[in-house]
Amino acid sequence: MVTSNSTRISGLARSTAVLQDDVLFGNSAAMAAVRVRADRISKTNVPVLLTGEGGTGKEAVARWIHARSEYASGDFVKVNCAAIPAGLLESELFGYEKGAFTGAKTPKPGRVELADRGTLFLDEIADLDLNLQSKLLHFLQDGTFSRIGDHFERKVNARIICACNKDLEKETREGRFREDLYYRVHVFRLTMPPLRDRRDDIPRMAEYFRQQYEKEFEMKSESFPWEMLEYLKSLAWAGNIRELSNGVARYVLLGPEASMHLQAQPGRTRSVAGPVTSVPARGSFKRIAKEAIQEMEKNVILESLRANKWNRRKTAQALKISYRALIYRIRDAGLASRRTMNRQNRQSEGSAVQAD
Repeated sequence: MVTSNSTRISGLARSTAVLQDDVLFGNSAAMAAVRVRADRISKTNVPVLLTGEGGTGKEAVARWIHARSEYASGDFVKVNCAAIPAGLLESELFGYEKGAFTGAKTPKPGRVELADRGTLFLDEIADLDLNLQSKLLHFLQDGTFSRIGDHFERKVNARIICACNKDLEKETREGRFREDLYYRVHVFRLTMPPLRDRRDDIPRMAEYFRQQYEKEFEMKSESFPWEMLEYLKSLAWAGNIRELSNGVARYVLLGPEASMHLQAQPGRTRSVAGPVTSVPARGSFKRIAKEAIQEMEKNVILESLRANKWNRRKTAQALKISYRALIYRIRDAGLASRRTMNRQNRQSEGSAVQAD
């Protein structure tokens, strides 16, 4: 339960923050292990450190643990240590008294106080300023703290969950993160696997997000065709679940012509169907979207042909389209048959031999 403005989630982030169990954990062995460990630790009050790439669902797991803990009746209070400037973070965390600084006309409780009898989720803790790390360490040791400008200590009973997508051990070795704080937050660790390691969960996630965004945007959208779901499973998803969620949002808003994958961004590559071609710099949105969809369809057909050893009738059955429609799409996509490709390869090899 979240009641304060500081902990509300808006827009595209909402669907990735609270996921249904079957969507969050899916069917992969890696996530099954995470669920077993998360369930075990939820019954205790030991600090938890969630690690993994950005967008893998660390906050969603933190909320899952909170909902099953003895602190579930309290608030889940999130603090993004990377998003709040260092000069403001102390007052956001611990609050301040009236007159503590210019503009402090009334006392304000910090997020630590708001988390009393609930869960304090410190996201991106590796980005916490070194000076503030000392005060946080003091709080984690005995649950006491002081507001800025206060003359006495307050005590809070809160569950502590931290998250980080950096190498916290490296940050500690290189002096950017206090070693004593590291051991304080690193009592129990859960590492979230990237989306590319749980590809079979992508169709269920995509459909879940589609339904959620239909409700949020009050719009109807087409169900994902089988070909598109297979295509989504072939992508690298450098942004993980967050990137998938954002892609589905574009799909619901713009329709099937929307690009589900930000192909033009550097470092984002396909993992199954080959290299990604860059989006043309000029041209209308509809033309660019149409070309992207045609490229997607071509790659799905090519992968299915290869999987079925170039048997076009089996490929048509696998894609759930008619044989005639498949032949038309093969020709329209400019895909040669395996026999033609082999013949072209032999001709090329022969020409190379003659040249030698």
